[in-house]
Amino acid sequence: MDENIQHVVESDAPAEVRIARLWWVVSGVVALLLVVVLAGVIFYRQSDKPFGFEVEWMGELVEARAPVWTIPALVFNWIGGGIASIVLVPLVIVGGLLIWRRPWGALYYVIAAVTSVTLTTIIKNLVGRPRPTEILVTPDFSSFPSGHSANAALIATTLGFIFWRVWVWVGGAIYTVLMMLSRTYLGAHWISDTVGGMLIGAGVAVILWAPFAFRLYRERRLPHPPIWVKVPDAVSRPGVRDSPAHSRGR
Repeated sequence: MDENIQHVVESDAPAEVRIARLWWVVSGVVALLLVVVLAGVIFYRQSDKPFGFEVEWMGELVEARAPVWTIPALVFNWIGGGIASIVLVPLVIVGGLLIWRRPWGALYYVIAAVTSVTLTTIIKNLVGRPRPTEILVTPDFSSFPSGHSANAALIATTLGFIFWRVWVWVGGAIYTVLMMLSRTYLGAHWISDTVGGMLIGAGVAVILWAPFAFRLYRERRLPHPPIWVKVPDAVSRPGVRDSPAHSRGR
């Protein structure tokens, strides 16, 4: 489809497809700006000094440590870091999206994930915040921002945009909050580290969603049987019946 035709088709999309991206992107930019502000505050007040409320929270968690909480926290630690977060989880997500015919969703997730990891790594190197002393795991360098929290928020947000289902958004939010709690429980991060990571993951996912919004919208309207199930050509090709303009008459 050439650019002119693509422009006409997209311009016929309903209002929620055409204009909703603006405020989503604004919120994503604001999230990343908040990370920059938080990083600046942490750096200039001496990066090795946590906030008072963070010290109190860490003390409460250390006193509450017990196997019933430690084991699930270690599971989250494994899922969100190391080989699992770099290889296994992305392979499951990308593989699942490709098997169930969501190539644009897979591409969007990969680009967002790489961008989030890159940005997180850069900020870690710039801030250089020490880890808490009451730590139960062996993480990588620098405490701010939390890579686990960034990864969890990115997965939750990208899958929310790809599937656009309430249960996906709710499940993703719960997963992200539990990941953030597990990082402070294990003593791997201060609260502000997890908040910074969450803002990076969600902010990157929202901003990068904008150029994919229309294609993800159309992709959601197509059938999604696994790739080994043949789909009739008339159904697999998004024509007039699959266009957002046609949906306004339904």
